[in-house]
Amino acid sequence: MADIAIKLSENRKNIPTTDELGFGIHFSDHMLVMDYNLEKGWHDTRIEPYGPFQIDPSMMALHYGQAIFEGMKAFRANDGNINLFRARDHFRRFNDSARRVCIPEVDIEEIFSGLEKLLEIDSAWVPSAHGTALYIRPFIFATDHFLGVRPSHTYKLMIILSPVGAYYAEGFNPVKIMVEDEYVRAVRGGIGEIKTPGNYAASLLAAVKAQKKGFTQVLWLDAHELKWLEEVGTMNIMVKIDGEVITPPLNGSILPGMTRDSTIKILKDWNIPIVEKQISIDEVMQSGSDGRLEEMFGTGTAAVISPVGSIHYKDKDSTINNGNVGELSQKLFDEITGIQYGTQADINNWIDIVKV
Repeated sequence: MADIAIKLSENRKNIPTTDELGFGIHFSDHMLVMDYNLEKGWHDTRIEPYGPFQIDPSMMALHYGQAIFEGMKAFRANDGNINLFRARDHFRRFNDSARRVCIPEVDIEEIFSGLEKLLEIDSAWVPSAHGTALYIRPFIFATDHFLGVRPSHTYKLMIILSPVGAYYAEGFNPVKIMVEDEYVRAVRGGIGEIKTPGNYAASLLAAVKAQKKGFTQVLWLDAHELKWLEEVGTMNIMVKIDGEVITPPLNGSILPGMTRDSTIKILKDWNIPIVEKQISIDEVMQSGSDGRLEEMFGTGTAAVISPVGSIHYKDKDSTINNGNVGELSQKLFDEITGIQYGTQADINNWIDIVKV
């Protein structure tokens, strides 16, 4: 790859303690930046001090939402090195998002190398306590100064780093979710399957409504019939009924989650029945009433595995596994986090090691 220009910060920040982490609150000393124009393509890769930058009020991303992002994690291994989890797969999905909203794709190996260098420089920001990680946020936004609906001719790519603890305040304890039966988030053929800001903006109102009622998250149904399970606001969803794990298929309105994919591969390795198929909310609620709903859990980069303790739909509540963490949820959480921290065998070659 081309040489990376590096400008180190002269004003290093205090690194937060484990108790201060939270999620998405603190940011490391440096960021990676790249620019794009029609003449040069992606160019001028550089690492510079984290900080604000100027934008023009007519910048297209502000008006038409042409932007994408990714989310991945790095972990402090027992030997002190840094484990990157499925980074190239995340960058492949980054390019999938780019194509959908007419943003030029990036060279995966080039951006991966840039991320490695950024992690080397800010390696002290990778926390070491179990359950903590360094959240990595790559994003691209349109930068043309133009008020007109068309793809931009210029873009900026950035990667910022944030040390994090648990995503949910509940930690690994089961969460309460509310099924949304009024609003819809995404439709097939739309942007629900990519990580673009508008996809998430569409989820905010229902999430606020759910939180005011005491629920952690919203479970979305399909936009056409308001009948079939799709995903939770920040996670894909899986249910275990009569010994079989079921997760909605990737039908064009559901994000192809990396943790979802990892979970499916692991379940197949364990010979646990796993099927991708449509399942209705009525079937889920009925299985809860019949005692056949053994577990429900979300899968996502932020929370990894998030067990669901209860589900609320049309003024009815269904408690799952007596509100306790299910055996399979716990086993999956231990397996995936074990791979991430380097204490479990990485048979699928999901880890890249950054030596520091």
